[in-house]
Amino acid sequence: MRDKEPLVVSSDRNVRFAIPEKLKKYYPLLGMGMFPVMGLIYAAVNGPRGKVQNLVTALDTAIPLVKVFAIPYSIWIVFIYACVIYFLMKDRKVYYECLVTYALCALACYGIYAVFQTTVPRPVLYGDDPLTQLLRYIYRRDQPFNCFPSIHCFSCFMVMRALYKSHFKTKLNQTLIYGMATTIILSTFFVKQHVVLDAAAAFLLVQIIHRLVVWQSQAGWPLFRKLVAQVRSL
Repeated sequence: MRDKEPLVVSSDRNVRFAIPEKLKKYYPLLGMGMFPVMGLIYAAVNGPRGKVQNLVTALDTAIPLVKVFAIPYSIWIVFIYACVIYFLMKDRKVYYECLVTYALCALACYGIYAVFQTTVPRPVLYGDDPLTQLLRYIYRRDQPFNCFPSIHCFSCFMVMRALYKSHFKTKLNQTLIYGMATTIILSTFFVKQHVVLDAAAAFLLVQIIHRLVVWQSQAGWPLFRKLVAQVRSL
C-alpha cells in the first residue's frame, strides 16, 4: 500500500485563496451593509434635545389621516433595497452613486437632528382593525422625532433622480419606481409622520448631494482617492 503524501501547508503570505468568479459579481452587495449602520445612528439621535420645533403648516393640518397609506409607508426600506439592487444589475456606477448619496444625505440629516430637532403631532387612533394596528406599530416603533429632513422622502427622491439620470430608464421602470416612490412620499403626510417642509428639505438635500456625487463619480472619485491616500499616510 502506497503511503499518503504529507499535507503541505504553505507559509507564504502571498498565497491567496481562489474565489469563484460567480461570487465576485456579488461583492458590491457588501456596500448595502451601511444601511443597518445608518439605522443605529438614527436610533441614537431619535429623541428630544433641548427645544423641539414644530413645523406644521396650515396645509399639513388640512391633510387628513388616511390609514391605508400605512402600507406603503411600512414597506419603504424594502422598496429602497429593491431599487438599489436593480440599479446594481443595470449599471454598477449608478448603484455606487446611490449608496454614497444615501450615506451622505443620512449623515447630513443626523447632523441636523442633533442641533435642530423637530416633531410632528400624532393623532389619537381609534379601532382595532388591521390598518389601525399597523399604524400603531409604526408609531410605537419610531419616536415622533427626526423629521426634518425626511429620510423616507430623500431616499425615495434619490432613486427617482438616479433612474431619471440613468441610461437604462424605460416607460415601465419609470412608471413602477416613480409611482411607488411618490406613493411612499405621500404616505408620510397621510400617516402624520412628516410635514411638507420635511419633504421640501429632503428634496433639496438630494438635489445638492446627488449632483456632487455624480460629478465626483464622473471625475473618478478624486476626493475619495485623496482621502484614502491621507488615511494610508497616517
